[in-house]
Amino acid sequence: MIAARCLVPVFLLSAVLCPLAADPITFSADRVESVLAKGKERTVLTGRAHVVTGAITIQADRIELFGKDFSYLDCTGSVSVSDTEREIRLKSPRLYYDRVSKLTRAQGPSSLEDDKNKLVLKAEWIQHDGVAEVMVAQIAVRILKEKLACRAEYAVYRRNEKALELTGSPSAYKEGDEYRATRILVNTETEEIRLEGEVSGKVAERKAEATPAQPPAADLGAPLAPPATGPSSTEAPAAGQSPTAAPAPAAVPAGQGKSE
Repeated sequence: MIAARCLVPVFLLSAVLCPLAADPITFSADRVESVLAKGKERTVLTGRAHVVTGAITIQADRIELFGKDFSYLDCTGSVSVSDTEREIRLKSPRLYYDRVSKLTRAQGPSSLEDDKNKLVLKAEWIQHDGVAEVMVAQIAVRILKEKLACRAEYAVYRRNEKALELTGSPSAYKEGDEYRATRILVNTETEEIRLEGEVSGKVAERKAEATPAQPPAADLGAPLAPPATGPSSTEAPAAGQSPTAAPAPAAVPAGQGKSE
């Protein structure tokens, strides 16, 4: 058996392989190293490595393809994955992908974004079964949604059922409230939380909404007083009449005065 080994430095070398049990694969890189011996096929992509298989695109500093029909990918260095069919994006320092079983395994500080369900999953280890649509996360697990944040050491996310199970000192935070339990179950669609086992929690104080003051009710039993018109009042003259003037005092004739 003759082993063929080639070291080909290229700027953008592309190849298309058509395996029988997986989607066709297209790749490109700055540098390619290949071993073509039967049963030991192996290709290493270095520098701007780029692989497309089905609806999945993988980019990394280094990608190694191996196994029968290059079914397995070992990716290292700034790995990013985009699955347009499942609407999932993943970033990790190292990633393993099985193209036949659709199994993805990320190691190191990893972040998975489920755009379809608007959920972000972060952990030191994430595994995604693309057939069953089940994700398992371990170590420093964080789950983030619009109004919900969860922490745990172990999590199982059943994507199709929109069900999240947290164990290993789990906690959940929602709108200022904090919940802890032995096991926490979350409906990721409604964000409903269920606590099991030893349970504790803390509910944030919420200020009551201010109610606008109402004016005092009028006393309908008491007659309204007439408006004040001063110390004395007179009736207004009828239309066309002039007001009657008060009589002038009588004049005193000249020469008349006080009697002596």
